[in-house]
Amino acid sequence: MFSFYSNQITGETAILGEEESIHCSRVLRKRVGDEVHIVDGMGKIYLGRILTLSKNKVEVQLLRLVVEEEKENFKIQIAIAPTKNINRIEWFLEKSTEIGLDSVYFVETEHSERRKVRLDRLQKIVLSAMKQSKHTYLPELHDLQKLSHFLVNLPDIEKKFIAWCEDDTNHLLKDNIEPGEDVLVLIGPEGGFSPKEVELCKAAGFETISLGKSRLRTETAGLVACAIVNFIN
Repeated sequence: MFSFYSNQITGETAILGEEESIHCSRVLRKRVGDEVHIVDGMGKIYLGRILTLSKNKVEVQLLRLVVEEEKENFKIQIAIAPTKNINRIEWFLEKSTEIGLDSVYFVETEHSERRKVRLDRLQKIVLSAMKQSKHTYLPELHDLQKLSHFLVNLPDIEKKFIAWCEDDTNHLLKDNIEPGEDVLVLIGPEGGFSPKEVELCKAAGFETISLGKSRLRTETAGLVACAIVNFIN
């Protein structure tokens, strides 16, 4: 049975947003009385029955709770500089959502080649990936902000790392985290972080780490970091 996402659940009723409503009514041609699954992006899946249906709004009566998944005992957060080719960041979001992550922060750095992102489009990418991979938690996306602003408003998290290609200490991410720890990994742009930015991050509590011997593209580095934390857990 196909699942639809709703963040508008009140009592025993769920309302689908415009995109989900169009997909339900126009693409899948669901009808009033059809049963569907509703995922709330916060760990719950419900069985529901369509009450009203139009192009832009579908109302669903929730019949029963089917799944209630507990949140993992660790968090994966990735802060990343968007690439010039936005398709590469979309690929990163899709694949990392399939693997499992909690939130993504988009940061603008000295060498960034992209100064703007369409958060609404990127949210559609993670929503689709969440449903396709049968996850029940929707990753949280934070709009693009300057690195300096991000460092002032850091999330409260145990382990903070900056992936830096120039670090010759060979501190591997996999050797510096333990199961159950919340982890934030900062990934730079195609041109890398400037030495000044690295020092600012260190002053904010970040440790420099390596993701391995290869020099990875921005989007690949983000995905590898996500996979390593999941593997450790």
